[in-house]
Amino acid sequence: MAIEIERKFMVTGDFSKEVHYSRRIVQGYLCTSPKRSVRIRIAGEEGFLTVKGAADESGWSRYEFEREIPLADAEEMLKLCEAGIIDKIRHYIPAGKHTWEVDVFNGDNKGLVIAEIELSSANESFEKPNWLGEEVTTDYRYYNARLSQFPYSLWKEE
Repeated sequence: MAIEIERKFMVTGDFSKEVHYSRRIVQGYLCTSPKRSVRIRIAGEEGFLTVKGAADESGWSRYEFEREIPLADAEEMLKLCEAGIIDKIRHYIPAGKHTWEVDVFNGDNKGLVIAEIELSSANESFEKPNWLGEEVTTDYRYYNARLSQFPYSLWKEE
């Protein structure tokens, strides 16, 4: 099992001119426990099964196990998921030796735009584009598993 080291930020500016390519992602969760999540994802024409563990104390790292599965299986498994399907367009933006993934959410999470970057170590430096806003890595509300249960559209009612 691999360790995922990821940082998340709000997006506050226009990133569109830097996009290399984009694809739609639809995902659901078979399990959304704080200690683990089990996700089914369709990204373009590919299906994936992903298991993620709880974040470490820093909130940046967690175990991740991901395997590609047949698209037809992913489509069927989405029907077994908990309520609250995530629908978003992911834009890929190269920056130095990294790639930013900017998610523009649809449906109940419409209006939310988050940028993520995966790192090889927690102390690795990276370029911060000028459209990047506040870091939200340790704010559980921004985890996709949480957004599936408590979508962004409901936050105004908090």
